[in-house]
Amino acid sequence: MILRRIFATAAVVWFAYASSAGAHEPHTCPDGFPDAPILAGHIEQDEIVDGTLTFSEVFEIGELLFVAVFNICDGQGRPATTGTGAARPPDQPSFIRTSAPDSSSCAGCHAQPRVGGGGDFVANVFVLAQALDPVTFSVSSEFSNERNTLGMMGSGAIEMLAREMSVELQDQAAALGDGEHVLFTKGVEFEVTIAGGEVVASRGVDTDLIIKPFHQAGAVISLREFSVNAFNHHHGMQAEERFDLNPDKGFDFDDDGVERELTIGDVTAVTIFQAALGVPGRILPAAPGDRTIVHQGQELFESAIGVGGAGCASCHVPVMPLDSRMFVEPNPFNPDGTFSDGSQSVTFDLTKDGEKPRLERAKRSGAIVRPYTDLKRHNLCDAEDDLDPIRYFCNEELAQGRPEQDGRPGAEFFLTRKLWDVGNSAPYGHRGDLTTITDAILMHGGEARAARDAFASLSSDHQAAIVRFLKTLQMLPPGSPRELIRNDHSRD
Repeated sequence: MILRRIFATAAVVWFAYASSAGAHEPHTCPDGFPDAPILAGHIEQDEIVDGTLTFSEVFEIGELLFVAVFNICDGQGRPATTGTGAARPPDQPSFIRTSAPDSSSCAGCHAQPRVGGGGDFVANVFVLAQALDPVTFSVSSEFSNERNTLGMMGSGAIEMLAREMSVELQDQAAALGDGEHVLFTKGVEFEVTIAGGEVVASRGVDTDLIIKPFHQAGAVISLREFSVNAFNHHHGMQAEERFDLNPDKGFDFDDDGVERELTIGDVTAVTIFQAALGVPGRILPAAPGDRTIVHQGQELFESAIGVGGAGCASCHVPVMPLDSRMFVEPNPFNPDGTFSDGSQSVTFDLTKDGEKPRLERAKRSGAIVRPYTDLKRHNLCDAEDDLDPIRYFCNEELAQGRPEQDGRPGAEFFLTRKLWDVGNSAPYGHRGDLTTITDAILMHGGEARAARDAFASLSSDHQAAIVRFLKTLQMLPPGSPRELIRNDHSRD
């Protein structure tokens, strides 16, 4: 029912625009195919920038792109390239769970509890296997990092937090001399070493001091970069900004017979859709006694270890301020191959536009974000020689750009998970192989070991109160207020 509603709503806008003079016409199927592409047409960036399309129309077109089940007439597949955009011999598998393509639709994995959410264990991806040539059929950690699909709700706010933090970190570092320093942004500290005017070592962030809030390893800068990567990796849909407009690649680099599979405007639309998805909120129990337990759990979660709390909020920061409530696309920090021309930017207000629930307004031009993360990488794995080591986060062998820190492989470092949707984003853990919040807490080692041990030492009632609190943090139905009250017979 949900998918039908989305197609019915967005397809009207798409058809109307695809029929206009400015639209990029749909592709055609190969000779002998009586089918048609799923996309009725494509949009151009200047049609978004000059206001030909309204914000609502761009959002709905982006929604259609997110749920569209692409076929070969659209350009699905990449028979002559890897998922990272390197050339390979043609006639590779058209679908394969490990090296991919492994899906026909973004919503094929981002579907729980609704479109834009996360995925079950069955939707896991094998990060870095897409770079292998020839493809691998093995799911061994020797070849890839198996990861669970995370929800995208509130991603626009997360990207803007990361941008503002990056600017603050870079400005602070530029004003410092050589030596070891502690930088602060949004109440989060980052240790850096500067030599010769350059950052040569850092903790929790790369030495470029750009916060990368996407991927569990903190490896991707923006929703746009994430989307361009994923379209090629998972679907074999290649963005013109990385392929057709690249002199080293050119048109139809993947040799599937289709050029300009996704225009710059298309990618902007699907980026805006994700950025404008509603932020997670709270579902509180109706019974006053149950709300008292939830409040107690929140206090225990946020209180420091030395005063009887679990100390979780030292990394899972409950509230972070945005100086500007505007989302601006594209991201100026985007890497090569991802559109970053600020002269063609698109802007919307995260507190006024997009799907409800939206961010809370703050004084002046700011907004309030409640993400329960510090957007920082942490080592979550005990050393092998520790007493009763916790090694759950030690299974990854490939660093995915994470540098070695403290003499330990970078693969042990993960970005602090956003908990603002933890109440309905099961399963848990980086592989999605933990079924309860309690399991997820008890698997924390390394830098989080003290908080984990503090939770383990609490009474069973206090542990239950923390879990009850965390279960109130949820992705909400579209159009909801930020906080809902419901009768809680199941204590979920």
